[in-house]
Amino acid sequence: MLKHATQVRVRYGETDQMGYMYYGNYAEFFEVGRVEMLRSLGMTYSWMEASGVMMPVLEMHSKYLKPALYDELITVSVTLEKMPGVKIHFKYELFNEKEQLIHVGDTLLAFVNMKTNRPCLPPQDFLDKVKPFFSEI
Repeated sequence: MLKHATQVRVRYGETDQMGYMYYGNYAEFFEVGRVEMLRSLGMTYSWMEASGVMMPVLEMHSKYLKPALYDELITVSVTLEKMPGVKIHFKYELFNEKEQLIHVGDTLLAFVNMKTNRPCLPPQDFLDKVKPFFSEI
């Protein structure tokens, strides 16, 4: 299992009149978590695309437990429980500054060959970097 956490501060423009983060912005926090997880492995989305592979989102689920508030530092914890194949499933837990769980969610992405626009396996470099985190391999 691979787990990574990063922090993001809720900006004023991401909130509604109540000072709560607008519900659509949670997807952006998910993306920040995914990008930083890849970066922690020495990879970036731009590297993936330069390798000829893009990663569109197929599904996204969110459960709002408590609001993220203006100017609050949110910890985005991202987990990969299974070794990726043609698809990759990310799970998210968001915590407020009091370390309270405020949001859970998940996304399912696919690896897609940019030339053929068809599903494909991830680049071998990516697989080599994530493989040590999964004991079943």
